[in-house]
Order: sequence, then structure tokens, then C-alpha cells
Amino acid sequence: MTAARSTLDRMIDRLTAQRVALGWAAGFVAGSPGLVMEVGLGKGRTYDHLRGLFPPRDILVFDMWARVPPSLRPDEDRLFLGDFRETLPAAAERFRGAVRLAHADIGSAREDEEDGIRRWIGGLIEPFLAPGALVLSDRPIGAGRTGWEPLDVPGTERWTYHGWRVG
Repeated sequence: MTAARSTLDRMIDRLTAQRVALGWAAGFVAGSPGLVMEVGLGKGRTYDHLRGLFPPRDILVFDMWARVPPSLRPDEDRLFLGDFRETLPAAAERFRGAVRLAHADIGSAREDEEDGIRRWIGGLIEPFLAPGALVLSDRPIGAGRTGWEPLDVPGTERWTYHGWRVG
């Protein structure tokens, strides 16, 4: 009989998969121009990691609020706060086709409450994407979307991470 994994073990699995997936993404988009998009700032850990992986690239960040220390707060002209259904469409025209990598970390411990966002968030991200862009997410936001080619993301044996090439 296999013992249940602790909450700490699951958190380590999730963060490890995310780190490996983002490192793989950095190699995937290397040498091609474009912005990075982070949908879900949270505590700023992933944003901080993205800054290290993509130092020459601008990073667009979207979330309901920014509850992070000043050192982890994106520049105001790259930080879009409020409901995704309002902030993403409002910024889409300005950054249409400019994003090379979009990362959507939208999962929560309440997966039963995520069905809605899983269905519509991909469509709100899509206008930002450059041809051949990479989308990574902790949730299957691209499942069934036309033009979103599923990719095998390495390092996801213990925690599922999803990837798509779009356009």
C-alpha cells in the first residue's frame, strides 16, 4: 500500500515541475523575439524566476492584486491588476502578437471552482501570442483549442504541467 503524499510533498512536486517546465521553455523560445507573459502573480516567486531566465525580455504580469514585496513588484507599465476578463482584453490590442511565452499559473486547492477559468482564459491569452508561441499552464487551458498543439513538457512525472505551441 502506498502512503498518501503530504501537502509539503505535493507543494515540492508542483514547484519542481514548474521550475523544470520554465527552464525547458527558456530553451524552447531562445533566439526568438517576444515578450513573456505571466498570468497569476501570486507571491511573485515565478515572476522572480522568469526575470532570471529572461533578463532581456519584458514581462507582462496579470493578476487581481499585487501582494508582493516591492522587490518582486513588476514595473507599473507591465502590471495589469483586476479581473482577467477585463484586464486581458484591455491590454490585448497594445500587445497583440508580441508574446513569445505565456505562463498561466491559475490553479488553486479548490479545483472544483476552476472549471470556468479553464474554459475562457486561453481565449483571452491567445491574441497576445506571436506565431509559434509557447503556452505553459498548471491547468489544461488549451485543451481542445484550435491551433493549440499539445507538447510533452519534461519534468512533469510527479505533477502535471501543460504546454502548447500556438499558431
